[in-house]
Amino acid sequence: MSDNFLKFNSRRSTVYSTRGIVASSQPLASAAGIKILSLGGNALEASIAVSAALCVVEPTSTGIGGDCFVLFQLKESKKVEGINGCGRAAAKLTIRDVFDLENNGNSLKRIPNQSVLSITVPGAIAAWQDSFEKWGSGKVSFEQILQPAIDLANDGFGVHEIASDLWNKCEKKLISQNPKVDPLQNPLLLNGKAPKEGDFIDNKPLADALRLIAKNGKKAFYEGPIADAIIKTTDAKHHKLTKEDLIKHESTFVDPISIEFGDYKVWEIPPNGQGLVVLIALGIIRELNNLGKINLSTLKHNSSEYLHLLIETLKIAFKDADEIIGDPKFDEVPVKEILSSDNLRRRAKLFNPDKALDLATVESPLPGHHHRSNTVYISVTDSEGNACSFINSVYYGFGSGILVDDFGFCLTNRGANFNLTSGLNNCLEGGKRPYHTIIPGFITNLENDFFASYGNMGGFIQPSIDSPRFSLRPSELGIDTGRGGGGPASTEVTVVQLEDGIPEDVIQDLQKLGHSTEVISGYERSTFGRAQIIKNESKSGKLLHSGGSDLRGDGAAVPFL
Repeated sequence: MSDNFLKFNSRRSTVYSTRGIVASSQPLASAAGIKILSLGGNALEASIAVSAALCVVEPTSTGIGGDCFVLFQLKESKKVEGINGCGRAAAKLTIRDVFDLENNGNSLKRIPNQSVLSITVPGAIAAWQDSFEKWGSGKVSFEQILQPAIDLANDGFGVHEIASDLWNKCEKKLISQNPKVDPLQNPLLLNGKAPKEGDFIDNKPLADALRLIAKNGKKAFYEGPIADAIIKTTDAKHHKLTKEDLIKHESTFVDPISIEFGDYKVWEIPPNGQGLVVLIALGIIRELNNLGKINLSTLKHNSSEYLHLLIETLKIAFKDADEIIGDPKFDEVPVKEILSSDNLRRRAKLFNPDKALDLATVESPLPGHHHRSNTVYISVTDSEGNACSFINSVYYGFGSGILVDDFGFCLTNRGANFNLTSGLNNCLEGGKRPYHTIIPGFITNLENDFFASYGNMGGFIQPSIDSPRFSLRPSELGIDTGRGGGGPASTEVTVVQLEDGIPEDVIQDLQKLGHSTEVISGYERSTFGRAQIIKNESKSGKLLHSGGSDLRGDGAAVPFL
């Protein structure tokens, strides 16, 4: 690993193309997407290829044992469409089961993130196939789409710098979570150790799994030998997940939610995803500007006034999200009311330009309403002007860390986002989808013409509403409220993490306003995510897109020739 990464900021040039761009956190994965575009595939199909390749080359962040969300727009129709590929809790799992297995029958506020009970049904593979069948071009097969990932897993690849750093942080986890697996035989380790930058590694068991999926589709995963291997793994650790849970899994096609901001509309997947956080924060900023409380045109980027505004509106949005986001099949999630101008104006009144908000004083977002990074992001456009915003995740590093060793992948621990407080939104129930942090983003103009496909990765940093130089997290010294999904508003004090390079006087100003701050540098800068974006630059009828990939990752935005 280069020491220069720790010392210096860097830059990357914007990439331009008239035929499409693939942007992801790993160059090999971006190359997989370009290959599918070259075969005639569209932006959605290339995105699946990139996602599958990332399951191989960046398995700390994603995998076939995880979930995915997608936003997609066909240029011809202008309609922004979405799919929720989130899995559900085991049908027979109860709060009492968690207390009994993890705390000797005593209560807990959340499922521990390395507990086998944090494993939910993986939703990614179904979402890959379902989105392919609905939005595919018909010019490439599912097998062709997965072939680059199969080749990478079978033939091996060189490990990139940031991927190596993430991998090494999880080495002990991969060993401790799989005590019956000889580290020398663990396909996610190299001679019993996490691979270092430049090491060559393969994952032949994962190649076998991908071949089965390529040939037999999602049935291979949810009904066939892969399903049997998953249940064998979870049974050994006393989970209540059953093969019936896997067989019954289905993706959900959704109508994306949006908000108007200036001359644009910002689109997100609706709850159980946290995209609502972005829209609430933007809506509050819009109303503050409309009311004359702030002037967006005069705010200096990364000034203390600017950062205070973003921090505070996101804190309010996260607080509201903790109260209302859940699985809409189980919980009341009043999206329309939350995003109404009246409600956003009410929430805007909480903003104080001279003082940080005490979240303990913030009441329910709706009067009378009663409640019961580790991820990968991909943005792709194609020569037809179609655009795809695609995100895939196993949540924490390698998810639960629990290995399905017959097939070389770990299972998600997304169930750690449930709370265990009966009667609240997002409380654990059998068959329920948890509060989900992954959020692909999409922007159109007011006429629904494509403007940008973008996204970030990194848990609760994903609702970043700026090129992120800060992130929010709960305080380690605070007491978990047991509400929501365990995000930045789950403790009374929200810590503001600031990237090295923010001026010291700005940090001091934020502290004077009452913010608790910490500065993040070096490889830990991945805290702020590893974002990708593709933007429409077309003028005079000629298609032209620009793209970029965050310097905090290994990735690349690659133009298609």
